[in-house]
Amino acid sequence: MLTERQRMILNAIVDDYIRSAEPIGSRSISKRGDVGFSPATIRNEMSDLEELGFLEQPHTSAGRIPSHKGYRYYVDHLVRHGTLDAHELETVKLFFAEKVQEMEEVIQHTANMLSGLTNYTSIVLGPEVFTNTLKHLQIIPLNDKTAVAIIVTNTGHVENKTVAIPPGLPMNEIEKVVNLLNARLQGVPLLQFKSKLYTEVAGELNKYAVGYHELLTMVESVLENDEKDRIFLGGTTNMLTQPEFKDVDKVKNILDLLEQTPVLFKLVTSSPTGLQIKIGSENSLAAMNDCSLITATYSYDDQPLGTIGILGPTRMEYAKVIRLLEHLSANMEVLLSRWYK
Repeated sequence: MLTERQRMILNAIVDDYIRSAEPIGSRSISKRGDVGFSPATIRNEMSDLEELGFLEQPHTSAGRIPSHKGYRYYVDHLVRHGTLDAHELETVKLFFAEKVQEMEEVIQHTANMLSGLTNYTSIVLGPEVFTNTLKHLQIIPLNDKTAVAIIVTNTGHVENKTVAIPPGLPMNEIEKVVNLLNARLQGVPLLQFKSKLYTEVAGELNKYAVGYHELLTMVESVLENDEKDRIFLGGTTNMLTQPEFKDVDKVKNILDLLEQTPVLFKLVTSSPTGLQIKIGSENSLAAMNDCSLITATYSYDDQPLGTIGILGPTRMEYAKVIRLLEHLSANMEVLLSRWYK
C-alpha cells in the first residue's frame, strides 16, 4: 500500500515521463506546483518506490522511469478519466455526422481517426466479424479434383472459394457433407466456424471412412474466415515516431506482428468485454513487451459486436486513450442502434 505522498510522486513521474520520454529526476518533480516536497524528500521516496518495483533507474541516468508495475498502479489508481478536449470532441462529432453507406467504411475511418488523434496504432474489428452467420453452403464440382464452394451469409453476402476434392471421394458423399454442414452450422457466426467444425461436426465426418482426414481439410478450407478482411489498422508506422523504438530490431518485431493478422486478431479478441488495458509483459507476446494495448468493445442489444483498440508504447497517454475509446465505443453503439433498427 503506497502512502499518499508516494502516490503523488509516482503520479508526477508517470505524467512527466509520458510527456518527455526522458528519465525523471527529483529536482524536476520538486519544481511542479502540485507536489510541494523538497528534492531530498522526493529522492528518498523515489528510492523506496524503486525498491517496491514501481520505478526503474536506467544505467545511463540518475533519473527514474516507471516500471510495468508502476504503470499498472497508475492506470488502476491514479489516472484521471477526464473529458475529450475541444479538438477531439469536434473530430469525433464531425466523423459521426458524416453519412456513410457501408459499415466497412465506418470501421476503416474509425481506425484512421483514432491513429490520427493519438499518434499510436489503432486496431478496429467491425460488427460483421461477430454478426455474419452462415445461411447456406453449396459445393459444386468443377472436375474430378476441384470444386467451387459458395457461401451465403445472413446479410446476403456471397463468397466463392475454390477447394480441392479429396481423391476418391464420390459426389454423393460430398452432398451428404454439405447437407450436414448446412444442418449443423446454419446460423453460426463466421468467427466460430472452425471451432464449431471440431466440436460439433468432426465426429459426424468421421463416419465417412473414405478420406476422413482429407475431407476434414477440405471442409476447413471451405469454412476458413479471412480475418484480414475484417480487421482494420490505422497508423501502422506510428511506432517509428516514438523515442523508445529507435532500436530497429525492436520496431521491426512490432511491425512484423502487425502483419500477422491471425495473431493480431486473437490478441484483440481474447480480451473480456468492456475496457481492457494490458501493459508490457501482461501481453502474451514477447514483441509487445514494451507496448501497451488498450481495447474497448461496443455492443448492440447487450451483445458485443466489435472492438476498438490502441497499441502504443508503455509510455502511453493512458488518460487520453481511455477517454477516446470510451467515447468512441459509446458513439458506435448509438450508430449501430440506428443501423440495425
